[in-house]
Amino acid sequence: MEGTKRANVKIGANVSIVLKQDQRTGKLTEGLVAKILTNSPNHPHGIKVRLEDGAVGRVKHIHQ
Repeated sequence: MEGTKRANVKIGANVSIVLKQDQRTGKLTEGLVAKILTNSPNHPHGIKVRLEDGAVGRVKHIHQ
């Protein structure tokens, strides 16, 4: 599922995000959403979240 719509991203969801320093390479980091940081209903680069381990990045994929 795409991570560009805020309605799709739930706290506790298992997601893959791209960290700021990994944007050039596209390396994904996986984890559970602790907080949703983007306020707008959608964002073309992905909704920004903080994972439970403290990592902050934009959601690229939501795992079912």
